Amino acid sequence: MNSIYEKITEQIETAVKNAVNQAVAAGELTDIEIPKITLEKPREESFGDLSTNLAMQMAKLAKMAPRNLAQIIAKNINKEGTFISKVDVAGPGFINFYLNNDWLYQTLRLIDERQEHYGEVSIGNGEKVMVEFVSANPTGPLHMGNARGGALGDCIASVLEKAGYNVTREYYVNDAGNQIEKFGISLEARYLQQLQGEDSVPFPEDGYHGEDIIDHARDYIREYGANLLDKSPEERRRALVDFALPRNLKRIHDGLTRYRINYDVWFRESSLYESEIEETMNILKERGYIIEKDGALWLSGEKTGLEKDEVLIRQNGFPTYMTADIAYHRNKFIKRGFDRVINLWGADHHGHVARMKAAMEAIGVSKDKLQIVLFQLVNLYKDGQVVRMSKRTGRSITLDDLLDEVGVDAARFFFNMKTSGSHLDFDMNLAVEQSNNNPVYYVQYAHARICSILRKLEEENIQRLPSEKVNLSLLTKPEELALIKKLAEYPEEIKLAAQTLEPSRLTHYVMDVASGFHSFYNACRVKGEQEDILQARLFLIHCTKIVIKNVLDLIRIDAPEKM
Repeated sequence: MNSIYEKITEQIETAVKNAVNQAVAAGELTDIEIPKITLEKPREESFGDLSTNLAMQMAKLAKMAPRNLAQIIAKNINKEGTFISKVDVAGPGFINFYLNNDWLYQTLRLIDERQEHYGEVSIGNGEKVMVEFVSANPTGPLHMGNARGGALGDCIASVLEKAGYNVTREYYVNDAGNQIEKFGISLEARYLQQLQGEDSVPFPEDGYHGEDIIDHARDYIREYGANLLDKSPEERRRALVDFALPRNLKRIHDGLTRYRINYDVWFRESSLYESEIEETMNILKERGYIIEKDGALWLSGEKTGLEKDEVLIRQNGFPTYMTADIAYHRNKFIKRGFDRVINLWGADHHGHVARMKAAMEAIGVSKDKLQIVLFQLVNLYKDGQVVRMSKRTGRSITLDDLLDEVGVDAARFFFNMKTSGSHLDFDMNLAVEQSNNNPVYYVQYAHARICSILRKLEEENIQRLPSEKVNLSLLTKPEELALIKKLAEYPEEIKLAAQTLEPSRLTHYVMDVASGFHSFYNACRVKGEQEDILQARLFLIHCTKIVIKNVLDLIRIDAPEKM
């Protein structure tokens, strides 16, 4: 069993079902079907550890007031052999369960037993899931949106792995289509301007205006000189793209590696043009989703339920971005057999969500298998001012600029502190501040402090006893119990984060663990206590260290032993 919580919920569900059946047998209730029993943690501790609204769900069928029904069920619950210490009824008919402390002590032993595996759950059952994220056009450096999408996507993938899914991380390399044509035209203009003067050719209005385009042109000239001047525009652009694109891809790869993101697959859009797009178009035609008009081929809005037709093959015979996207997703689902695909897109792509889900149905894939996580923009702040440009380069802030400024740990932690759908204000001053105001420092300091305590005790030859020799029932102080309860929540947090695709749950959870540890340590001495109490508290901080490190490892953040 991955958590004691699972065992508790099973015990309560069984006890409640048995109580209903016993009440029916005693003639206190009519024989009615028991709906799914939902257990929730009450907002206030005074209402117990877990609560169910089952009586309110059953009241109509039972033809009884919910509170009266709840009292009958509560009266018939047999607590023997369970962690339940007390059952009472509150409000309009909530049944509240109070647990004895044995489950907390068993949780600590489970943490010690499972070590780095504590927190893992098996809700995924090996389902094959792809998480595709970042996938920035290789026409320029990674920006703040990519930085946020990268941290979110990587942590979603890690959470799903912990929850028992078979996860593949994928980067979609946009190395074909319009953006590459525009890249080539932009490079050509900068190349000619470098050799023949700024006024020699106009720079295309919709070209890529970044300084990196000028850098590529200069670097090409440095290596090969003016050898492209006598070439046709097509040859010149191709040569410049062949020179610049691999350099950009290497920078992206190196930047993401530095950011601790490692992909299983780098999938090239250009590979779709070999046969995938043609195959996909044939399938859409066979299924009756293609219409011809104005010399182009369109995805039927009427057939898909979309507001309008979407062009797939232009009049010039070239496929649109959407066509490649449909072919790519057909490859994911049908050719590679993923059960579910999760894409992380910037919020500006929200209009594409309905189109892609409709396109999935058109190729015979359930739209529910495609999940889109939209994330909002990032505002960088320094000294209370919005930062848009790098002082070092005078250009837009890139991922590398951010990592140079605040480090990987702070970047990954801060980007995972808010839900993906929330705007994020990133305070660069706070991210480097070495104080309890800085959340990542606060959590890392808790881990380092525990390591320091353990180290100092070892230096005094005070060794932690094995689990079976520690009397954990001595842990009864409110701060001790509160910390253990928080540690016990970790597997459930993994489960909920996997179900909601919100890794921000885990940054807030580990901050709560760190807070619980600091409260415990300020209220309860470890060194200098009686041997049996010392050993129980030593075991508790040992388990706290495991949980903090497990969460930080999942987010790919360092868990320092000294600070």
